[in-house]
Amino acid sequence: MADQKVDESFKVIDRRLFTAQGELRKEDLEEEKQESAPPPEPSGVGSGTSASSGKASAVAGGATGTGARAEAPPSSRGFQMLVDFLARNAAALLGGYADPRTGQAILDLEGAREMIDMLDALREKTLGNLSPEDDQLLIEVLGSLKLSYLEVSKAAAQAMKEKAKSKT
Repeated sequence: MADQKVDESFKVIDRRLFTAQGELRKEDLEEEKQESAPPPEPSGVGSGTSASSGKASAVAGGATGTGARAEAPPSSRGFQMLVDFLARNAAALLGGYADPRTGQAILDLEGAREMIDMLDALREKTLGNLSPEDDQLLIEVLGSLKLSYLEVSKAAAQAMKEKAKSKT
């Protein structure tokens, strides 16, 4: 066993886009584009045709152009984390979390409204570009936050009225 030499080498690939002098590395950029090229589209199910002949016939018929656009983009963990971040901040501002120093619930209706408006803007700007899961998440979060905002703002208005009556 000691006589056998195991090849434990590894290959280091520099994926930086710029050289040490700050210049763009064109050859690496081209290689990355080739590596990230989309996989070939599957041909007709059970037809026994190869992928290339299936593509040629589909392009000739004009079916591939519309089929590629109709595909939904994949779900994005980063997008889901962004929605979660904004939703948690809005919930915190609606009294969902207590201030760790005082133990009192934080209530900032104006700040919560701004967070909800950010999520609304995100929904508007990404309309049609999200995966069905991401779109559904955004719709559910917005609906829940808007309902909570409505309930909390009504309760706050009622409390203000009662406080004003007790002073007079």
